[in-house]
Amino acid sequence: MPRFSANLTMLFTEVPFMDRFERAAQAGFKAVEYMFPYPYSIPELAEKLEKYKLAQVLFNLPAGNWEKGERGVALLPDRVKEFEDGVGIAIRYARALKCPQINCLVGLKPELPVKIVRETLVNNLRFAAETLAEANIRLLIESLNTKDIPGFYLSSTMDVLSLIRDVNHPNVFYQYDIYHMQVMEGNLTETIRRHIDTIGHIQIADNPGRHEPGTGEINFENLFRFIDEIGYNGFIGCEYKPLAGTEEGLKWLKPYL
Repeated sequence: MPRFSANLTMLFTEVPFMDRFERAAQAGFKAVEYMFPYPYSIPELAEKLEKYKLAQVLFNLPAGNWEKGERGVALLPDRVKEFEDGVGIAIRYARALKCPQINCLVGLKPELPVKIVRETLVNNLRFAAETLAEANIRLLIESLNTKDIPGFYLSSTMDVLSLIRDVNHPNVFYQYDIYHMQVMEGNLTETIRRHIDTIGHIQIADNPGRHEPGTGEINFENLFRFIDEIGYNGFIGCEYKPLAGTEEGLKWLKPYL
C-alpha cells in the first residue's frame, strides 16, 4: 500500500503554517514535507511533529532569495560559501527533526560560461552529498518543468541522471516529480521502472493545473498500483494545489489510508 506525505507548503493553506500539522494528522497523514523549515525554530517544529505523531520526510536546502525569484544557488560560483553554510544549517534541522533526506533545488541558469556553471554545480553537490552522508542523510536533486519555472537548470530525467553521473557520489538520488515530468516528457511508469534504484522520493500532482489526483489526465489509480508493485517503499509527497479546498480535495486519498 503506498504511503503519502502532506506537503504543508501547498496543502492546508486555509490555516497558518504551524496549524497545518494538526490538519494533516486529522486528515489521516502520517508524514509531512514542506519546502523550507528555516523561518521556524527547531523546537517548535519538533513539538508539532511529536504532538501529532508525524514523520518529517523531506525539505529543501536553502535556495537563496525566494521572494526575489531565486530558485537555488548551487550553480553560482560567487556563492559557494553560502551554499556550504546552507548545507550545515539544513543538517542541524534534519537531525533534530529526524528527516532522512534533503532536496537541492539547483537554480536557474545564470549568464555565465556553461563549463564554469557545471563545475560549480558538480563540486557543490559532491560537497553536499559527502557532508550529508556523514550525517546519514540522503541528498536529492530534481528537475522542474520549463512552463512553470522558465530557465531552471534541470528540466528532464536525463538532465538529472547526467548530473548524478558527473557528481559520482553514492549519496545522490533523484526526486521524481510526477507533475513536472508529465509536463516535460510523460512516459511515467517506464521512467520509474528504469530508474527506481536512483529514485529517492516521489511527488505528485495532476496535470493540467497542478491539482489533486483525479482532476486531470494522469491515471493515478494505475500509477499508484504500479509504484507499489515495483517495490518503492518511500513516501509519496502530495505537492499539489487543491482545486477547491484541501479537505474537499482529499477524497482520492481515502482508499489508501
